[in-house]
Amino acid sequence: MGVMKSSVLPKSLCSLVLLASFANADDALVHQWPQFRGLGGQGHSGARDLPSTWSETDNIAWKVDVPGAGNSSPVITGKQVWLTSSLDNGKRLSVLCYDRERGDLVHDIEVFSGTPRHRRNDPQRPHANPTPVIEGDRLYVHFGQHGTACLTTAGEVVWSTQLLHDPMYCPSSSPVLYKDLLIVPCCGRRHSYIAALDKQTGDVRWQRQNKGRQADSTPLLIRAGEADQLVCNLASRIVSLDPQTGKDIWSIRQRGCANVPRPLFGHGLIFVCGGYMKPDIYAIKPDGRGDVSKTHIRWQSDRSVPQNASPVIVGDELYLITDKGGIASCLDARTGEVHWRKRIGGAYYASMLVADGRIYLSSEEGRTTVIAPKTTFQELATNQIDGEIRASLAAVGKAIYLRSDSKLYRIEAK
Repeated sequence: MGVMKSSVLPKSLCSLVLLASFANADDALVHQWPQFRGLGGQGHSGARDLPSTWSETDNIAWKVDVPGAGNSSPVITGKQVWLTSSLDNGKRLSVLCYDRERGDLVHDIEVFSGTPRHRRNDPQRPHANPTPVIEGDRLYVHFGQHGTACLTTAGEVVWSTQLLHDPMYCPSSSPVLYKDLLIVPCCGRRHSYIAALDKQTGDVRWQRQNKGRQADSTPLLIRAGEADQLVCNLASRIVSLDPQTGKDIWSIRQRGCANVPRPLFGHGLIFVCGGYMKPDIYAIKPDGRGDVSKTHIRWQSDRSVPQNASPVIVGDELYLITDKGGIASCLDARTGEVHWRKRIGGAYYASMLVADGRIYLSSEEGRTTVIAPKTTFQELATNQIDGEIRASLAAVGKAIYLRSDSKLYRIEAK
């Protein structure tokens, strides 16, 4: 996907760009970061001339304090950087907008307030985990059981609604836009479903009920053959839906629950991983109908598979990082053959970023390791900040935007 060398990126990602409503896809890849994991939702950015090294003082264009708690990633359009935040242990849920050039706080909008239904608000699971999604002059935010809302980029609330949701911890799945729909996963303990809302009004257009336990993944939109698909990483099952109607297309049985990583699409295969406590990864052909568990799994593995951090595809390879111990892996995407595994250490909740010919891996301990996308392990740099990192990086223009547990950084070569 994008403006990087064609030898680095999987050709199948080009279909994802066609789903996005940008007149110039290359320009959008460089200057937009509209949703969780960027344009296309797979962690790729077309940003160039990015720094590979930084510290609390080196290559920092600005850094600002972020009030409250949250693991939502930045979304970026034009001169705006948007985040969500939970204050007073979830009693106030806000949307924050920062000036992209200076770091000034432009908007601080309290969208929901009151006593949270879920009182637990530990650092790993605050009430502001889902990443917003932005399209044109509209921003869509989801706070799980607390509410879902649409705002203008001028800071006005257009509509808000509340969906039935009972997560085991706090909400994690991010919303997804498809044509005139805002698709919202609500996969909780007793009530589990995916809802599609009219993005203009917030009215429910369809719901697809799920069986099984908690799931925390964000669905991925793909184009397979002549049809669009919404691939969902659910507890006990991987499901592809028609995003316009919510009707099932195909499904795969899987073990585990509380699935977090977002699916990937490349080389004509869907890659889905996660599940507690024994995560698996599946490579699936997305051209089936009904239950295709016995016919459409190209390969499967349970070695060094992440429970939280979403992987990336670069060229012919698939890259993963485990939550505990920081075991990084490089696999042949088509066959699952292991090229290398390397313990780089740390705990990983943030998903990988691919930008400017590099892969960035950020650990909870505040360390970002930069590696080369190669079939032999090559570490390019290790960068440390003072805080903790659980939100995924965003890269736009010539800068990386990093949210720690207390600050927002614009990282740019000086």
